[in-house]
Amino acid sequence: MYAVIKTGGKQYRVQAGDLLVVEKLDGEPGAEVAFGDVLMLGDGEAITLGAPLVDGAQVSATLIETRKGEKVKIFKKIRRQGYRRTKGHRQHETVLRVTSVAGAGKTDKWDGTVDLTPKALLDARARNLKNVVAELEAASPAAPAKAKAPKAAAATDEAPAKKAAPKKAAAKSSDDAAV
Repeated sequence: MYAVIKTGGKQYRVQAGDLLVVEKLDGEPGAEVAFGDVLMLGDGEAITLGAPLVDGAQVSATLIETRKGEKVKIFKKIRRQGYRRTKGHRQHETVLRVTSVAGAGKTDKWDGTVDLTPKALLDARARNLKNVVAELEAASPAAPAKAKAPKAAAATDEAPAKKAAPKKAAAKSSDDAAV
């Protein structure tokens, strides 16, 4: 079952379990968000259109994080005049996990649990930035604490020490003889 909802002046096609990035919404991580502006419901071949909204339909989601989006650069230039201006902008956005779609006497719920780990923490873990991971985990009490890995796994995480390359003394001495 899927639905088309309207939020932030835009329309989104969602179903239970989808990860959705929308314009900034108020709320703390872990809060439930309900969307009553459902424009259309679909269940296989059966489609229910609203005029303009579907009566009794509702989409529920869990707020994961509020963050800044990708950077947009604004660059203005007039050629041969020495006029150049650069500005940047980062729009605030909210990340949601859709938990249920209800309407037309049916409810489609998501079975999984919602992970509240922010994207910045996931990116820092992927890049193996241990000091940044420690800061973000301390600052974000909503993220669950992970148990320490066994010693065998910890040994593989460390990078092996690099050995210095042997010097090529023979090649260098032959070059000196030619000069």
